[in-house]
Amino acid sequence: MLKNILLQATEKAGAVMRDSINTSFKISNKEGLNNLVTEVDHACEKAIFEIIQKNYPDHFILSEESGEIVMDSSYKWIIDPIDGTINFANGIPLCCVSIAVEHEGKMILGAVYNPFLHELFFAEKGKGATLNDNAIHVSSKTEVDHSCLVTGFPYTYLDQPNGPLVVFDKLIRKGIPVRRLGSAAIDLCWVAMGRFDGFYEHKLNAWDSAAGFLIVEEAGGKVTDFADHPYSPYQPHIVATNGKIHADLLDYINGRK
Repeated sequence: MLKNILLQATEKAGAVMRDSINTSFKISNKEGLNNLVTEVDHACEKAIFEIIQKNYPDHFILSEESGEIVMDSSYKWIIDPIDGTINFANGIPLCCVSIAVEHEGKMILGAVYNPFLHELFFAEKGKGATLNDNAIHVSSKTEVDHSCLVTGFPYTYLDQPNGPLVVFDKLIRKGIPVRRLGSAAIDLCWVAMGRFDGFYEHKLNAWDSAAGFLIVEEAGGKVTDFADHPYSPYQPHIVATNGKIHADLLDYINGRK
């Protein structure tokens, strides 16, 4: 039942996205430069909420646009109605719906749907990960120097040792390809299916990564924070890899290489 409701909500919001891209819609700015939200983000969120609250009115919800809807429940839905809003607002089809379900502090279900590429990623804890119902697995690369990586840059960040631009500079000066797609959820899913060998980012929110990190783990990958601790979406740092390049990539990120 949970899985079916999750997929219904994901696909419904994806249909709203698909029907709205490259149309006229209102765009406003949240805190920080180019931190956009569109009326389509809100429409997608509304579609998701309607399905969840009809079936599970007592469940906790955490969503990017509405924040927390606190309920006394062991279940929490973590929602990004459109991950990659800047892409969406500019008609770039690298954006998606991302929804995860957490139970008693553990992520148990995750779905990420890009309706423009017709890619629906799904994972259930302990049961593997799929793309359009076909099993997916991470890549087999063993060295960062021969990998294809992906990252993102926060809208605002402090000048910190080994910050986003410092790490990026080190990698590209070594000739390592590093892409920037503009959607952390897609980045994670593309690690899960082996298009990328690793992903790192210095500042994410829970709704950016909750579904995607479970999909990576269920595809055989490894996800941690920068200190190589087990990943929690409630802290900002993430490294997600095929597992084989994980220690090597952490060395770059932490200034050891």
